[in-house]
Amino acid sequence: MAQTIKATAHVGPSPLGNRPFISKWSSRYRGATVQDLEPPSALSLHPTDPISLALISAFERDYTHLTVVDSSTRALLGYIAIPVLQAQLDAGKVKPSDPVSAAMAHFERKGRKYKVISMATPLEELEEFFEGGGGGGQKQEFAVVTDEDRRFVLGVATRSDLEEFVKRRPA
Repeated sequence: MAQTIKATAHVGPSPLGNRPFISKWSSRYRGATVQDLEPPSALSLHPTDPISLALISAFERDYTHLTVVDSSTRALLGYIAIPVLQAQLDAGKVKPSDPVSAAMAHFERKGRKYKVISMATPLEELEEFFEGGGGGGQKQEFAVVTDEDRRFVLGVATRSDLEEFVKRRPA
C-alpha cells in the first residue's frame, strides 16, 4: 500500500530508524517556534535543596518538571519530574527532608549529542524531539529550553504545552 504525504507535512532527516520524521500537526504550526508556546520561566533548584522545597515550588507554579543546576557553576545537572517524585515519596523511597539529589534524574553527558531546544526552535523540531528524534530514540515528555549557546536555562516546554497550542490553532 502506498503512503501519501500531505504537501503541508514537515519531512526531514530523523534518527527514528531510516524513515524521515513526518509531523502530524505541521499545518497548524505555520512557522511557529517554541517562543510561541510561551513557556514559563525555568525554576531551577540545587542538588542540596530539600525535596519539600521542590514540591512547594512546583505546586505554587503548577510545574511538572524542575531543572537542577550546580550551585556554583549553574551547569544543568538533571531534573525532577514531580509525578515521579510524588510516587517516590508515597513509596517511602525518599523523605521531604532529603536533598533533591536523592530523587533527581541526572543528564548523561558522556558520548551523547544533545538537541539544543531554544526559543527559536521550530515546533516541528520540538515535536520530533518529543517523538524520539534527537533524544536517543526515546520519546520525551519535556524539553529544557536554553539559549543557543546552552549557557542559560530559559524554561521547560512539555508535550502537553505543544498539544494545547495545537488545540488553540485552527486547521
